[in-house]
Amino acid sequence: MISWRKHYKKTLITIGLLLSAGVSIYGQDGDPKNGEKLFKTNCTACHKLDQQFVGPPLQGVVERLKTEQNLDTDWLHKWIKDNTALIASGDKYANEVFQKFNKMPMQAFPNLSDTDINDILAYTTNPPAPEPAKTAETQTIPTENTSENKANSGVIIISLIAIAALMIWVLIRLRQLIKLRESGELSSLNATRVRTLADFYTKYSFAAKGLLTVLAVLAMYGIWNWMMWIGVYKGYKPDQPIYFSHKIHAGDNKIDCQLCHSGAKYGKVSEVPSMNVCMNCHRTISEYAGTYMETGKDKAFYDSQIQLIYAATGWDPATQQYTGKTKPVEWTRIHNMPDFVFFSHAQHIVAGEQAIITSFNQKNPTNQIDVVCKACHGQIDTMNVVQMANDFTMGWCIECHRTTEVDMNNNYNKEYFQGLHDKLAKQYPSSEGKITVDAIGGLECAKCHY
Repeated sequence: MISWRKHYKKTLITIGLLLSAGVSIYGQDGDPKNGEKLFKTNCTACHKLDQQFVGPPLQGVVERLKTEQNLDTDWLHKWIKDNTALIASGDKYANEVFQKFNKMPMQAFPNLSDTDINDILAYTTNPPAPEPAKTAETQTIPTENTSENKANSGVIIISLIAIAALMIWVLIRLRQLIKLRESGELSSLNATRVRTLADFYTKYSFAAKGLLTVLAVLAMYGIWNWMMWIGVYKGYKPDQPIYFSHKIHAGDNKIDCQLCHSGAKYGKVSEVPSMNVCMNCHRTISEYAGTYMETGKDKAFYDSQIQLIYAATGWDPATQQYTGKTKPVEWTRIHNMPDFVFFSHAQHIVAGEQAIITSFNQKNPTNQIDVVCKACHGQIDTMNVVQMANDFTMGWCIECHRTTEVDMNNNYNKEYFQGLHDKLAKQYPSSEGKITVDAIGGLECAKCHY
């Protein structure tokens, strides 16, 4: 009996030691909260917790290594601090991982202490629950108000009483008309009444002609006004096959317009960016991690739009490779000059960038701009769905040419208009040295129509 008790006691002690060792092995002796910060700072460029990215998923990596390879956290410490040295030492599993991921060595982190690595492993073993995403606007559901309902009921009852009174009055008047017709007085009264439009025109000829003249003028003005606005689509904002928010990209993330629209500075058109331009960033951004969300949309919606980019380009995020199966995206064009109009983005951006910004800010003190694109396309960095912000009529362009001063300090203008500034100053002495675009041919028909 004594021997059995001794063995039982030894067994309990052994189990306790194994459990304590297991806690240490599985990374629970670290601080998950600090580990989360370290993970986001050092690891998220190549790893995610729940799916393969550039590297393998790291959630439960300690347990997985222990179960599948019988490796403890000491191996992970060596791998994280200097995986190249571990591979060179001939470690079997280190070389297997190196071969599996196309012989791409992981960045070494000799700056991380053992405590830091234990914190990261604790985070991958037991990550804290994510906080709910913030929304741009919150919606409240109005509650029913008993007093308002009573007031509404009173209005309905009063309205019904008024309608009933009106019907009674109509019936009384009809009865009076019937009596009047039966009396014979109505016949003599009808003889003096105007029954048709022709009778009205004959009896009131002068007034009728005047009314017809006014109607004709109004009709002509309406037709002219309608014709003048053919092809003007200010406010037009169609839905696109892939949702793209300029507020998130150009506004929150401060991405320069010309990074995507590279043809704007040196070409006639700004170009619709190819999907390869999108993949420059989204090759490593497979899900939305921002805090801003448009009302009615959530993280799952934004993630689904990124997946549409992958489908269009044939990108497989699991293998980090292109499949070769692409799908063209049929974007809906918003800004489209007529075929008989010539417009060059390069001329306005290279030669007129600062002049246009200065002129626009002088005319719009409460709506200042910092990039020349906004002068025509509006505050694009605040738009979730891009819309046509201006009229883009000929009058709109001419007005800009008449009020925008030529920037003679611009290197392009200095080279191209050598000596012209003094000549124009003599030709337009009343301008006090300020030369606007119309003075250098900005109103010539052949500049835009050829």
